[in-house]
Amino acid sequence: MNTAASPFGSDHAHFARPLIVDPQARALSKVGVVDIGSNSVRLVIFDGAARSPAYFFNEKVMCSLGKGLLETGMLNPEGKLKARATLHRFQALAEGIGCAPLHVVATAAMREASDGPAFKEQIESETGMTIHVIEGTEEARLSAQGVLLGWPGAYGLVCDVGGSSMELAEIRRGQVGKCMTSPLAPLKLQAIEGGAAARRAHIEKTVDELIEVMGPQNDRLFLVGGSWRAIGRIDMERQGYPLHVLHEYQMSCEDLLDTLEFIQKHDDLEGLRKACGISSARMALVPLASEVLECVVKRFKPHDIAISSYGIREGLLYEQMPQELRDRDPLIEACRFSEIKDARMPGFGKGLFNFVLPLFPRISLERARIIKAACLLHDVTWRAHPDYRADACFDNATRANLGGLSHRERVFLGLALLYRYKNKPTTPQFQPLAPLLSPEETREAEVLGKAMRFGAMLWMRKDQTPGRFEWHEERKHLELRLNAAASELYSEVAESRLDSLAKALDSTYEVIIEG
Repeated sequence: MNTAASPFGSDHAHFARPLIVDPQARALSKVGVVDIGSNSVRLVIFDGAARSPAYFFNEKVMCSLGKGLLETGMLNPEGKLKARATLHRFQALAEGIGCAPLHVVATAAMREASDGPAFKEQIESETGMTIHVIEGTEEARLSAQGVLLGWPGAYGLVCDVGGSSMELAEIRRGQVGKCMTSPLAPLKLQAIEGGAAARRAHIEKTVDELIEVMGPQNDRLFLVGGSWRAIGRIDMERQGYPLHVLHEYQMSCEDLLDTLEFIQKHDDLEGLRKACGISSARMALVPLASEVLECVVKRFKPHDIAISSYGIREGLLYEQMPQELRDRDPLIEACRFSEIKDARMPGFGKGLFNFVLPLFPRISLERARIIKAACLLHDVTWRAHPDYRADACFDNATRANLGGLSHRERVFLGLALLYRYKNKPTTPQFQPLAPLLSPEETREAEVLGKAMRFGAMLWMRKDQTPGRFEWHEERKHLELRLNAAASELYSEVAESRLDSLAKALDSTYEVIIEG
């Protein structure tokens, strides 16, 4: 079987000319991005333009720049004071950390307010920043690129909601297609006169206009933006979902519509807010946002829905990546980085992957990449206390900020790494998440973990191979063919681990020394 030679990258993708083309920016070890939105102003500092972004620093301040914009045509005065102080702080942080100049974008509130240009000029003169006030379609494109950073080659419709606008962008085969912007956002809807009936009519009319241009969009709906994430968190609470990781959280249309109705009819939104850990400022916008999302789901009829924590800021990072980096698998790149940084023997994960792969003769490419990720991560928590090493491995896999990894795959990866350090998954963190895996997936994770647990005992030089497995599935028989140089590594403890692996496979086994 030559699965080890399979390409674990994504489809090639071609995008528009980057917004940020400064060669010095590409050379920065840390990249700082500021997003000046209608609700919040946020700074994210990425730990280099890695394929799977590491968040070195992440801070958000709810400034509400767009509050009252529809009535006055101007930015919220209190919001301007907050935003000005926030941007001064962000500039000082960037200079202290060494990631200046920051890459700053401003969206709907700044581009629509009559005093937006003057405020932009004031901030630029005071801080030295260069603020790009982008159009709605450019905002849509950047958000779509942020989604593609986590889902390379994805199909579907990206829907990014802010305080003053909602953007749509289609993605196909790693490319961004049609992009649109609309005023369907909570701060704009607050100003519509005529109550709920007038608001609903306005939403439906606007969504129908969007459909006329965007056309059928029946693949996945990717939701980007704080209001959508809050709704996703409420869906988790309503359904008792055990893994509170919003990125790549998936919902059916039916379940999401039930949650939107639950929000609209809930008589204690404050209690719901506290139970879900949502800020008061964000929760105030959720009921209006839920009305928009209900219409979007009913009109577009997507296949399913997924929350994306990646959006415009990650899209700006994506702009700076060379195509060669864009084409790589975000999960595998993140795991390679972890192995290089934290493993005792960087590079051993690749050999371990080749060693265990014959135990899985009929796996898909999707499962093979998760096995490869596990092998790359199998030793990165060795510094943890031995009593908690397995728990640390499990937490690292299930809660880490990784792209290209569904929730089910997170739990599979975590369970495999748990078995790498423990013969039984006794950690309390796993039990609530166990229902996310099928019995076959649970068994496969056990086999992988126990194979890694055994293989980790066969350390040799990078250019040496300890041996190979031959798995005779029909006869339920496992052969371990060890090279003579590796035979001295086969101790009593190693034999015990091999025996445990054979029991997980429900097989007999034998060890053959070659050469």
